[in-house]
Amino acid sequence: MNKMMIAVAAALAAIGAVEARDPNYDEAKVAPYTLEDPLAFADGRKLGNASEWPARRAEILGIFAKEMYGKEPPPPEAVVTELREEGPTLAGLGIRRQYRMWFRRDKSGPFIDWLLVLPNRIGSIKPSVRDGRVVCENFKPVPVVLMLNYRGNHSILNDSEVALPEGAWLRPVGEAFGAREADRGYHRDSQARSIVPVDFIVARGYAFLTACYGQVSPDVEVLRGDRESLAYTGVFALWPKRDESRDDNTTALGAWAWALSRGLDLAFSIPEIDAKRSVATGSSRLAKTALLAAARDERFAVCVANQTGGGGCPLAKRNFGENVSTEMRMFPHWYCRAYAKYIDNEQAMKFDQHLLLAAVAPRALLVQGFDEGWFDTKGEYLAAKAASPAWEFLGKKGLPAGDFPAEFDTSLIGTSLGYVRRGGEHGISGYDWVWMLDFADGCWNLNQ
Repeated sequence: MNKMMIAVAAALAAIGAVEARDPNYDEAKVAPYTLEDPLAFADGRKLGNASEWPARRAEILGIFAKEMYGKEPPPPEAVVTELREEGPTLAGLGIRRQYRMWFRRDKSGPFIDWLLVLPNRIGSIKPSVRDGRVVCENFKPVPVVLMLNYRGNHSILNDSEVALPEGAWLRPVGEAFGAREADRGYHRDSQARSIVPVDFIVARGYAFLTACYGQVSPDVEVLRGDRESLAYTGVFALWPKRDESRDDNTTALGAWAWALSRGLDLAFSIPEIDAKRSVATGSSRLAKTALLAAARDERFAVCVANQTGGGGCPLAKRNFGENVSTEMRMFPHWYCRAYAKYIDNEQAMKFDQHLLLAAVAPRALLVQGFDEGWFDTKGEYLAAKAASPAWEFLGKKGLPAGDFPAEFDTSLIGTSLGYVRRGGEHGISGYDWVWMLDFADGCWNLNQ
């Protein structure tokens, strides 16, 4: 067994012991690399026409399932939803609905709580109360933005009627874990690094649907201990017991992406929503989630991936910023064990993130970056550029021509594929929301 295989075996045996390689922040140290052609099968055969794209897309998703994100979770036994509360919100400009979703017909086992905010007025629409329910009469179905949130649904609205999450692991603040009343309306604070301006979203004519990712499965990298007992819990209880002899078991990212698709299931059941016009989004690890969900689930019409960081949009082979060793040391539950063989060995990969971006084609994708070396936003731009031929092959416009753009330069936001970056801090900002909804609006207008 050579030294590389010994290192890989050690990483697989004790993933927490991975030694992280210092990130490279020097462009001069980026060595030459080769990217796989999105329009050629793994055996080298070129695609002849668009009818072969589904097979190539399936091959790409199979590679990522085997080598990086783990196998896709199975479909649920059932999707059972219950409307638990509704009423006006946003000073009467929105309608709030809270749903609980189970995945077994008898409502046993894990559940996810969804918060929906609908615009209460589209054209001449006026809400009314009938038999204690808020009813939207003559409502023209609206597009929907779906995202998972970090701190609980109550962090999205400064509204006392939004329930604190039950049964959810939540990211700690200081030494405290669990739902906090102090986080109510957290993402409405204009000084927060990440904001969710629901009033703006509904004013643009969109519904907004969200659930807490910690209710899906704990994100154990931020815990102060006991990773083994909490990793792969939550919705993992719905699936067969993990086979520890495999190196492609379902991961936390796979579970969160699965949950986002279940939100889309709910959207399709709500008559006020036109779920064929859906936008999957999120920031950071939840942008990775949105990207993986959109790549796997063709029902998502638009994906906007905000500041994914390594393991999302940036090219791994570029060796800039975050790398496989840092990913596997800090976030081993996000990736399957097979990914460990690329620690300090990215050039051996027979894939890179441009292929995951390409798997979204011909649907619409906007990559949003920001200037912090760890996140390698130039690597995001290069991934989008390398994925662009997939859109062009399928009759769509690819990434607009142009060099790596300056901050806030929107010239590379195309009609089906786009890239934009900004300064500031890490998180989803007002700029990002404007670019996102402008991009989505253009997609709907283009397809009318």
